[in-house]
Amino acid sequence: MALKTTKWDTAEILDSPEMVAAYVEAVMEEGDPELIALALGNIARSKGMTEVAKKTGITREGLYKALSAEGDPKLSTFLGVLKSMGLRLSVKPLEERGSGQDDKEGGDLRHAS
Repeated sequence: MALKTTKWDTAEILDSPEMVAAYVEAVMEEGDPELIALALGNIARSKGMTEVAKKTGITREGLYKALSAEGDPKLSTFLGVLKSMGLRLSVKPLEERGSGQDDKEGGDLRHAS
């Protein structure tokens, strides 16, 4: 008997501001820009791309492009998607994670521009 599977869609479980906030926080901790763009796309799809497009002033097509794994959303797009979900961005200092020089100096900044 073959194993039956179903397609996983992260957007389907992002049904509350608390869930979205936890998701964004986890993705931001990874620090991968492609993952962040993909996560924002999942968030926008969970709310409805048309609604997010109206609230952010960006076309649906523009959102799909910017919020794909290959996309590179502007900060204004990032903040607009969060705001459309009733969230805002906040920043906190990195916790000291070990005794390595990279950890003390702010970690791996390979993705920073």
